Amino acid sequence: MADVRPPYRIPLLVLGFASLIIGVGAGLLRLGWAVPLPATELAALHGPLMVSGFFGTVIGLERAVALARRWAYLGPLASGAGGFLLIIGAPATTGQALLTAGSVVLTFASLSVFQRQRALFTFTLAAGAASWLLGNLLWLGGASVFAVVPWWAGFLVLTIAGERLELSRFLPPSPVAQRVFVAVLAGLTIGMVFQAQVFGAALLALALWLLRQDIARRTVKDKGLTRFIAVCLLSGYAWLALAGGIMLAEGLAPGSLAYDAALHALMLGFVFSMVFGHAPIIFPAVLRVTVPYHPVFYVPLALLHLSLAVRLTGDATALHEWRSAGGVLNALALLAFILNTIAAVIRGRLKTS
Repeated sequence: MADVRPPYRIPLLVLGFASLIIGVGAGLLRLGWAVPLPATELAALHGPLMVSGFFGTVIGLERAVALARRWAYLGPLASGAGGFLLIIGAPATTGQALLTAGSVVLTFASLSVFQRQRALFTFTLAAGAASWLLGNLLWLGGASVFAVVPWWAGFLVLTIAGERLELSRFLPPSPVAQRVFVAVLAGLTIGMVFQAQVFGAALLALALWLLRQDIARRTVKDKGLTRFIAVCLLSGYAWLALAGGIMLAEGLAPGSLAYDAALHALMLGFVFSMVFGHAPIIFPAVLRVTVPYHPVFYVPLALLHLSLAVRLTGDATALHEWRSAGGVLNALALLAFILNTIAAVIRGRLKTS
């Protein structure tokens, strides 16, 4: 059997979520909250744990399941282990090397998918994996986290854009729309390499493209899970547009309030809205469990948007108390999402038993 059975995928997911939980704690530590973490040095690893430790592992696992090849699981194993080593205080270069190894495997897996199916969406997914790899190589080579943030952001943005482009086969973009998408990809690449304002402009253009082309514009009129997913997507695109607008206007000056606002609008508002919306689909595919929809799914999503509004208000007004309170609400939104997903899985098992 070429694939890995679902029970053996669970430890990889646990490693990824360990990076998420500690990464969130590290973020709260950066905001001045007293958080019981293994070491205060983890505050500096907030971004790496969230992007490479959590998302790198989860996306690598999802790609391995899609590819159905055992070697592809070495990617999430390496990135999950790399995040864990950073958490327990192992030499930083060891954790960085494992995270980089995970991105190497994901890039090869994505190229393998592209070889199987040469399409714009598979190319975009491969470009996203390559962005993560380049960012990790720069970080391993001594670059600061601030310097590699555009590459890590590109990894997540391109991955999500590629997945949404794949689903657009139900509402295929016109040849002109596809050429516009390619131009946006070029803008993102130029922005990652040279200029934050260009990156912001490309993010804004991508948000407008997705709002225009995504099938969510139609499915938001449906009911149940279909509508919930569409609400997640459309609200996420609004945060993407805001993040792009802030970067276009202010750039990404490390440590500035605009930097905090832009990155969290992007990473929390956009990326986690996508996570909330796709979780009821991804978890069944990866773990072979059912995640039945319930209207309570909207609670973590609403809390996510509220928390970001509070945080960005603090950034805009230079009120640390608001920014700090927004950070706590951010963490509570993610906790609510995790607990809600676990509860949904339990409900699904009770229904099928």
